[in-house]
Amino acid sequence: MGRIEDIFHGLRSRQRRALMPFVCAGHPASDGTGSLLAALERGGASIAEVGFPFSDPVADGPVIAAAMHEAILAGVTPRAVFEAVAAARPLLGLGLVAMVSVSMVHRCGGPAGFAANAAASGFDGLIVPDAPLEESGPLMRSAAESGLCYSHLIAPTTPPRRIEELAKASTGFVYLVARVGITGEQSGPPTVAPAVSRLRQVTELPIAVGFGISSAEHVRMIVKDADAAIVGSALVKRLDVAKRESRDASAEAESFVRELAAGLGPSEPAKPFQ
Repeated sequence: MGRIEDIFHGLRSRQRRALMPFVCAGHPASDGTGSLLAALERGGASIAEVGFPFSDPVADGPVIAAAMHEAILAGVTPRAVFEAVAAARPLLGLGLVAMVSVSMVHRCGGPAGFAANAAASGFDGLIVPDAPLEESGPLMRSAAESGLCYSHLIAPTTPPRRIEELAKASTGFVYLVARVGITGEQSGPPTVAPAVSRLRQVTELPIAVGFGISSAEHVRMIVKDADAAIVGSALVKRLDVAKRESRDASAEAESFVRELAAGLGPSEPAKPFQ
């Protein structure tokens, strides 16, 4: 098994769930990605999604879009992201999933080149949210050949037949979008039990739920049904505030992730990946 599969297998064997925070590489500091990932792990994250800064991010709300814009202005490139992850990987046990636009993949060596570079730098999985299933064959094959899992997004409006196709084409885990629209914090937790139940009928893969999750209570509600809770905008927003107030971003990330992880239930001593 790959690292992502191994992590979920270990959690399931202990009847545990995963917290999967999202960060934008190079935000809030262009040279801080490695220390930020280490902070997420200390706080209780099992897997982290790392967004590659892109000028026109798909489905991302204003918070993440602004973070990506700042990272680009600071000179953060795909090569810089790969280098930062490669430097941090020996010190990390958590799984790392690259989230990247399909146009960036094609500009960075195509599916085979991007997947090979991602794996070599220490990524364990790949999400390309704007790549239609019908055009994802080369991406999925390249990911598999490089030892990466490849996860598709399933929306609340996805028809049943399409849900089955996307689930069967995924490896590692399936990303269930909790609500229609763009990413961003919400006051109340999304209702996901019916969607998770339908998805369980067509896949045995772990189900990770994202969009609109921003508190420990939200996490607690999500993992009653799903295998993982993904938190993006809420974390990115707090990192942005820490930057403006000249506070340590890594400390802020660790504190907030630890707060979110309380929604997973009683904690256990962290075990390094073997």
